[in-house]
Amino acid sequence: MIKILIIILLSFVSQLVFSQQVFPINYFNPKEDYENIYVKKIETSESSTLFVIWVKKEVKSHKHVKHKESIYVLAGTGKMTIGEKIFSIKPGDYFVIPENTFHSLKVTSKKPIKVLSIQAPEFLGVDRVFETEVKK
Repeated sequence: MIKILIIILLSFVSQLVFSQQVFPINYFNPKEDYENIYVKKIETSESSTLFVIWVKKEVKSHKHVKHKESIYVLAGTGKMTIGEKIFSIKPGDYFVIPENTFHSLKVTSKKPIKVLSIQAPEFLGVDRVFETEVKK
């Protein structure tokens, strides 16, 4: 009987120690005021990096040379440009930006747009190229 109680106790403790933490998406908010863009890194590994990003006005046209970016819109609305395509985005929308593809955003809502952004592979911030920097 004592062995069974010890096993149950160890099982319970291990679940508490090793279980995944769950955070409601509203848990992630900017920690300070920001002018246009605020980025919060949530998790990173060799395979991907997850961010929550808030944008008040716009994201200038840029590309990630070796990264694919998946976006899920949480709040706000905007006009997204990916390559030559322009489309409206709103909460609940999901889309993928292929690697080495210019993309930009203009916010159309009064409140900031808030998105989950997953970059794959791990994003270290070194392959972002703004279109204005590219010699034509």
